[in-house]
Amino acid sequence: MKHMTLARMAEACGGIYYGREEDREREIYSVTTDSRKAEPGCLFAAIRGERVDGHAFIASVFEKGALCALVEVMPPHIRSGNYIKVDSTIQALGALAAYYLEQLAIPVVGVTGSVGKTSTKEIIAAVLSQKYRTLKTAGNFNNELGLPLTIFRLRDEDEIAVLEMGINHFGEMHRLARIAKPDTCVITNIGQCHLEFLGDRDGVLRAKTEIFDYLRPDGHIILNGDDDKLATVREVKTAGSTEEKGNAAHLAGAVLRPTFFGLGSENDIYADQIVKKGLDGIECRIHITTGDSFTVLIPIPGIHMVRNALAATAVGGHYGLTMDEIRAGIESLQPVSGRFHIIHTKNFTIIDDCYNANPMSMKASLEVLEEAPPRHKVAIHGAMGELRVREEQMHREVGEFAGRLDIDLCVCVGALSTYIAAGINAVNSEIKTIILPDLSALLAQLPSLVKKNDTILVKASHFMHFEKIVAALEEMNPSDQAL
Repeated sequence: MKHMTLARMAEACGGIYYGREEDREREIYSVTTDSRKAEPGCLFAAIRGERVDGHAFIASVFEKGALCALVEVMPPHIRSGNYIKVDSTIQALGALAAYYLEQLAIPVVGVTGSVGKTSTKEIIAAVLSQKYRTLKTAGNFNNELGLPLTIFRLRDEDEIAVLEMGINHFGEMHRLARIAKPDTCVITNIGQCHLEFLGDRDGVLRAKTEIFDYLRPDGHIILNGDDDKLATVREVKTAGSTEEKGNAAHLAGAVLRPTFFGLGSENDIYADQIVKKGLDGIECRIHITTGDSFTVLIPIPGIHMVRNALAATAVGGHYGLTMDEIRAGIESLQPVSGRFHIIHTKNFTIIDDCYNANPMSMKASLEVLEEAPPRHKVAIHGAMGELRVREEQMHREVGEFAGRLDIDLCVCVGALSTYIAAGINAVNSEIKTIILPDLSALLAQLPSLVKKNDTILVKASHFMHFEKIVAALEEMNPSDQAL
């Protein structure tokens, strides 16, 4: 890893080096926090978790050939091996990731927002990959530990990075942006997520836009102009840079005007001629700032995917891609497990969207279910987390939304989801609703609730572990008749 010698790393993270003098100038090969993945030449970062303390595995990683261990506490009896001692391993990883990015000097696209971060990150990376060797965040490695681990996967041959950045507290985005120092910021929307900690949508807006404080002065800001909160961000004054760039304006910062995307033609980049293709995707015509346009088939369904494609178009345009390259990138998009992943088994069509849930994404998922072919449509719903105030009302509003759609059966799991059922029943008594207390009860009754050829949406916040439902459906051989 470029310039990642033990001596330079100790200096970069404010740590103290203990080890062999002859190893000070050796570069590490990789970084891991999982002792099972330790390999020759790696740096092992010992993380104190709620259940496991990584310091307990230091001896084993050295046996596997680790070059150094990043630790908060030195072992009582120092064995052979090299150590960098720090106050906080997680903070040190952040400092090391920031240092490593500076050595590579490649553009960084930072993606945040309440809903759709991962799908937007995926489609942006798919577009940029048409021209550049692109590294993207794996899965949802988007927090103060996941972001550095993503950055450490970069290598000299990588040309651009697309980094997802997720938060749920004030100040977190500052810490993430200080690491990534993005050249381009993309914000998908401001929704009712993490209200337990951020209060309301205005709080969410303040927390998400902390990313601007570390945006490079010659950077780009790409915002969803259809979002009422983001539409108020008309200009951003950057803080400037202390780096030696020989440019006084750069050092002083700059005032940047966002590029807005959305469905309305008042946006810089917008879409029209939208045609839903069921579960096969959605077609639209995208108009860009030059006045040109192109038609594209987005291979994942849902109107939200049009906005994601517009964000990717804006990013691609900033980095010099042609319309043909942008179209090819969008059409090459592959779904991610747990996020609008359409699974066709011999018995069912499963809409696997069980990684996370909030009011906005719940409604988007239900719209996708309605777009399915006219067969028996089943929505399996669980609770939405971190809503704080009005959580009962928000679940009820999701139910009222579902009640206006063409859905045959809604299975509501858990205490909060009873309000979804109440909302459905208040609007449409024709939709059958079943309330079950927990995941175990659902799994026990699942064979009697679904039948062959059903289209089934599985949706809840991650803590509900609804991926177990998806796995069960994939293995199931149902009867021809359901409840």
